[in-house]
Order: sequence, then structure tokens, then C-alpha cells
Amino acid sequence: MPQRMRILFCGTPQFAVPPLKHLLAQPDFELLGVITQPDRPRGRGHELSSSPAKTVALEAHLPVHQPEKIRSPESRELIQKLAPDAAVIIAYGQLIPAQLLTIPKFGWINLHSSLLPKYRGAAPINWAIVNGESRTGVTTMRIDAGMDTGDILLQRALEIGPSETAPELAARLSGLGAPLISETLRGLASGSLVPQPQKHLNATLAPLLTREHGRIDWNLSSAEIFNRMRGFAPWPGAYSLFRGRSCHLWGDPVSNPEPALSAKLPSSVPGEILHHEHHLYIVCGHSTALSLRSVKLEGRKLISASEFASGAHLRPGDRLSST
Repeated sequence: MPQRMRILFCGTPQFAVPPLKHLLAQPDFELLGVITQPDRPRGRGHELSSSPAKTVALEAHLPVHQPEKIRSPESRELIQKLAPDAAVIIAYGQLIPAQLLTIPKFGWINLHSSLLPKYRGAAPINWAIVNGESRTGVTTMRIDAGMDTGDILLQRALEIGPSETAPELAARLSGLGAPLISETLRGLASGSLVPQPQKHLNATLAPLLTREHGRIDWNLSSAEIFNRMRGFAPWPGAYSLFRGRSCHLWGDPVSNPEPALSAKLPSSVPGEILHHEHHLYIVCGHSTALSLRSVKLEGRKLISASEFASGAHLRPGDRLSST
């Protein structure tokens, strides 16, 4: 019986879970353990919470390692002692230092949620949606000292649904990437997979999200705002100010407004709330409109647009503002 490939797995969030479960089910791989982020306080009670990857590892009786910093001497000693054939890293949350890259025989194999070299960085799924992409995918690559600059191993593409949110797309990409990881590892072991350098001139960036990214600019078109609502779900979300209070919003772009609504748009101010035939619309840039679906005022529960209109006692000229 051929010797099983020895794999060290590094991952943290839910995105890493389907690939980890897939690897556990493959008879030709031996999982040596899981490195994941330390338990963190979460929720209103600030109770310590384990990462999704840790939960799966414990259920599978795998050793779990949670270094505060993977660049520590203790981490290097651990990885050298484990002597993996390959290290698989998926949304781990820390950069792998150069001193660790050469320890595994086949290197550190990353599953990245874009078609590299597009959308290098921390939030490729979010920015693909925000930028109105209709197609994305996953890439396996061998990590080098740069930020998502390593040689490409395999790629798979899929279409982005017109109303798909970042969490929904992440779940599909994770499922798509799970078998791609095992295919990549087998290709490296057999020597049939030839790494391909990235075309660095074609690279685009997907920077880490901040709360400020969620602030709605009502001068954008309704389609652009809708993409930001989808792409920034669940955090930072898409928010605005109403009567000085922050509120998170969800709605749909109006592709073919009725003549009566269409006539109001050119003379209305971006951010203005229009009450038209039992529906709430927000005026957006380029004479477009967003049909408001739900609102969550700061410190309150999520309510429907009609509940918001009733409770707010809207007046003509009421606006949502960016500042």
C-alpha cells in the first residue's frame, strides 16, 4: 500500500471547514493536525469561542495548535517536528513567515477565493461582488514571500448570481475549492502538476474591509449601491444616517421605474426618500432609485420598510445622508 501523504492544515473560519472535512475523508491523506487562531471572546457575553476549523478538528480527534503568532520559535519547532509533506492553508488569518515556507516537502498550498492574479488580499469575495463582477472562482497556489503572489497550481471558475451575497458566494466557493485541494496535492505528489507564474501586471487588490467601507454614497447608482449591500454583508453592511442616527439598509435597484416615479427622480436629491404607492424608494445617483426592503436603526431590531415608514412618520423631503 502506498504511503499516505502527510498534511498539516492551517485554517480558521467556516470557509476552511468544507476543505478540511474533504481532506479528512480522503484515504490517501494523513492529517497531522490543525493550526488555527486562538479562541477569541465573541458576542455580548464576551465568552471565549473556538474557530469553526478547531471544532471540526476536535470532532475528528486531530491535534489542535493555536499559536498567538505562527512566526514564534515554538511554532517553527512544532512544524519541523511534524515534518509534513505539504501544509494546506485556507483563511488562516496570519502571514506565513519565510523561515517556515521550506519545511514541507511540497510547500504551503493555499486555497484563495478568486481567480488570481485578480483580487489579491484579505477580502476577494467581497470586492468581486462590490465591483459588479459576474464571474469569479478559486485558485490553489504555492505560497511565497509576497501577498498572494505565488505560482498558480489549479483554478476553477463559477458565475456570481445577480443577487448573491458575500456569505452565499463564500459557501459555494468553499465547496468548489474542497476537491480542488486534494486534486492539487495529488498532482504535486505525482509530479504531473506544473506550477504557473502569475501575470503580476494583471493583479488587482482586495483590501481588508473597514467599517467606513459600508457607508453609502447616495451619488452612486442604485445598482452600485446594491452591489455594496451584497458585497459588504454581513459586515460592515451598508449604512446611512437618518435624522442623525445610523441605520443599516437593504433594498433592490429599480430597473424599470413606473412613469410617475421616473418623473420625480431628476428633480430629487440623492438620498431623498420617496413614498410612492405603498412602497419606499431612495433616490440614487444618475436618476436611479433603490426600492427599500428593510431597515435596522442603531440599537433596534430589523424592521420592514413599511414598518419604518409608519414609525418614522416620514415627511416630504426626508433624506438619508452619508454624513
